[in-house]
Amino acid sequence: MLLGTILKRLGQEADAGEALAAMGDMVLLTEVQAMGELHDETPADYVCGATRRFAADASSEEWLALMTAVERGDDPARATLERMLRWALARDAAEARAGEACGHGCGCGHGGAGHAA
Repeated sequence: MLLGTILKRLGQEADAGEALAAMGDMVLLTEVQAMGELHDETPADYVCGATRRFAADASSEEWLALMTAVERGDDPARATLERMLRWALARDAAEARAGEACGHGCGCGHGGAGHAA
């Protein structure tokens, strides 16, 4: 399967949810559910958004790591989904921590001092 086809299918909620369930990785599923809840998203919605954000925002190094994982893995679709989700979960967790540090929950990371409410 071509990478473009994988990305197109993961951009559709039904296919994204199906792909996540088919992975059988309960830890990853739990992490996606928890992060999705923080953003008022279903797991399938989160997967769609995560793949879109990766496609738009990932660095050249992150794309290279994805291509390497796809090349070395037995299942390119699974490798793509897992790499993109791990990337999105790490970024979203960092943003959530920054929001907690701010004290306003806004994600600005200003730590509250001199912050406009």
